[in-house]
Amino acid sequence: VAAVPDAGMMAPVEALVRFMTTLDERDVRQAFAGEGVMIVENFSPYLFQGRDAVQTWITGFREHAEGLSGLEHCFEPACDFSVSGSRAFFTLPTCWKGRTKGRPFEEKGGWAFVLERDGERWRIKAYGWAVTAFDLL
Repeated sequence: VAAVPDAGMMAPVEALVRFMTTLDERDVRQAFAGEGVMIVENFSPYLFQGRDAVQTWITGFREHAEGLSGLEHCFEPACDFSVSGSRAFFTLPTCWKGRTKGRPFEEKGGWAFVLERDGERWRIKAYGWAVTAFDLL
């Protein structure tokens, strides 16, 4: 096993980020596991779980994203990577930049991901997002 997530493991994360930056839903649903998804976010209702977790999160993120523009992200190297059976875990330090209501901002934080293998693909079973710094520039 590699010491970091491979391209296949990063694919659902990239699909998630693509939705967050474009609000294009084309790939985001397939990025998540088919059932038992749990998402912890910094917008209400904060915990997304159950049969409609992904759709409820998509709707909530669209509302959260009102007033945001020009979102860009960068990832630092993944940390705490491990694989056990059909599941993988890693944390992903992330920086977001963009504008909120016209003002530039920078947000730093990290995701803790649990991925689940679905055939040849990896999908997001759970993630939690934590902001560690936020600055209006």
